[in-house]
Amino acid sequence: MTNNDVLRRLRYILDLTDSMMIAVFRQADLEVDREQISNWLKRDDDPDYQNCNDKQLAMFLNGLINHKRGKKEGEQPKPETRLTNNIVLKKLKIAFNLKSEDMLEIIDYAGLALSKHELSAFFRKPDHKHYRECKDQVLRNFLQGLQAKYRQGLNNKSFT
Repeated sequence: MTNNDVLRRLRYILDLTDSMMIAVFRQADLEVDREQISNWLKRDDDPDYQNCNDKQLAMFLNGLINHKRGKKEGEQPKPETRLTNNIVLKKLKIAFNLKSEDMLEIIDYAGLALSKHELSAFFRKPDHKHYRECKDQVLRNFLQGLQAKYRQGLNNKSFT
């Protein structure tokens, strides 16, 4: 998945306006304007499309954590210059204050079955022997499950 795809999906999931997106970026101390956001959200074939780089998406995710959980005291975390699906998944877990069981339920709702051990492997350090790279399919399914949860569900299935 591209950074722009993740940004588009999160905007839809959370029903964020341009002003709200600017505020989320500001939470991570990044000033963006409406035109930048608009260009990041455009389709890939649009002439005004701009690529959202890893650092910009990391700043958005850090801002989302601050927005949803409150800004912590002191120095803010430095944004990653290189993002992986594992880092995106971890930041979303923190932002939405999810436990492993919640994440498994969300992923399952999107039609992908994972065990608790498979999920925990995504959050390990890359040099750990049980580390597993999070593939696009897992992140895509997690975002689809979040969408179903936060946008009133596709089949009115309730979340506990």
